[in-house]
Amino acid sequence: MTARVEFFFDLSSPWTCLAFYNLPGVLERTGATAIYRPILVGGVFNAVNPAVYAAREQVDNRRLQHSWKVLKDWARLAGVPMSFPSQWHPAKSIAAMRFCCAIEDDQEALVRFAGGAFTSYFDRQENLDDPAVLAAIADAEGLDGAALSEVASSDPVKARLRANTDEVIARGGYGSPTIFVDKDDMYFGNDQLPLVEAALTR
Repeated sequence: MTARVEFFFDLSSPWTCLAFYNLPGVLERTGATAIYRPILVGGVFNAVNPAVYAAREQVDNRRLQHSWKVLKDWARLAGVPMSFPSQWHPAKSIAAMRFCCAIEDDQEALVRFAGGAFTSYFDRQENLDDPAVLAAIADAEGLDGAALSEVASSDPVKARLRANTDEVIARGGYGSPTIFVDKDDMYFGNDQLPLVEAALTR
């Protein structure tokens, strides 16, 4: 059976972390299935949403400052540890997302690795751009970190990450997480998961 939900994600996004942990409840309540698709959110921003960078540079940006408070409120509601922002923010996530692409075809392994990476970055405040950190996450999740690191640096995996990122842009996405229901019904962010659930129950 084809998955009804596609979850395009980048590990460096705190809102994606929350959606990652909240989505399983939606799937359980609706009986839907999901497929997880790694992307490079920086590539998305560069192509269609460069205003994100400008907003980060505004030190007196009230909306951005308030968003950190709202983020922690959502994290508390979801029961997800959220020690953010850290010294590594904004993270360079290209190495981490290549790790994800290297195991994208094994969705169960991808979900395990992503969960470990989210905990590493948003709870323990580790550097998501450090290959040693990524290998350790993989090892802790029962994967071969050294082997995965080697595959992640291969040309086919690099091409796959570019292709996934180009695909979500072509389909209208502008950030992470971008969520599709039944291929063309698009939603964005943790806050819109109730709408995702409503779409799945219609």
